[in-house]
Amino acid sequence: MAAANHAKSPAPTRAAGEGRAMDLGLTGRKALITGGTKGIGRAAAEHFAAEGAAVAICARHGAEVTEAVAALAARGVAATGRAVDVADGPALAQWVADAAGELGGLDIVVANVSALAIAQDEAAWKAEFETDLMGTVRVINAAMPFLEKSDAAAIVVISSVSGREIDFAAGPYGVFKAALIHYAKGLSFQLAGKGIRVNALSPGNTYFAGGVWERIEHGNPDFFAQALALNPTGRMGRPEEMARAIVFLASPAASFITGTNLVVDGALTRGVQF
Repeated sequence: MAAANHAKSPAPTRAAGEGRAMDLGLTGRKALITGGTKGIGRAAAEHFAAEGAAVAICARHGAEVTEAVAALAARGVAATGRAVDVADGPALAQWVADAAGELGGLDIVVANVSALAIAQDEAAWKAEFETDLMGTVRVINAAMPFLEKSDAAAIVVISSVSGREIDFAAGPYGVFKAALIHYAKGLSFQLAGKGIRVNALSPGNTYFAGGVWERIEHGNPDFFAQALALNPTGRMGRPEEMARAIVFLASPAASFITGTNLVVDGALTRGVQF
């Protein structure tokens, strides 16, 4: 396991060109995000930092973690990170404890990592179970002692629209994303009495450099065009659009929102969510 990277700066600052944000009550809060070096996880970490929250991130590649931590600290907040595979339960639990120690506690957990396994073989089922489902369960269990001490604790579980309806990812990916929505809903009821809110967020297709849809765009352009045509907005989502929803759900501004699954998909899905 790689050594932790962490840095501190005295006061939160906003990046050049950013407008003044609505006060979500996140200044001084401590947020932990798995898969925080790229895509939705990285955007979420950046938005938490822009709101004045300290951040802890993990990902599998140490160099990417080091770069992301430095960029987050440059925004003027405490930032820490470590190379961790969330499928490694003991390593994940140790990182959560260490991150809480470095930041002085935890208020927010965003479980974001996915194996992105859409094959139908047994290896894909195992990868989805260990990474998406158990990676989420383990990070939340490890964080629970710290969340119970927070006066504004929140958990956001990242699912997918593939957990709500049948699409090309039907199989391991869709099944375990659906399980995460059920898990979040159950936790919201079980933890409400402790003042811990739990919500799921289901992104639609999200495009970013180095992401799965960029790879599909170049490797399978016909399929990419078909996927793009499904969305009536004419485009895919951007990581920052998902991040804003995550940060709001995790913030004290959403203090009476718990047990919901927020779909952020630009009208991609057709199902009615009652």
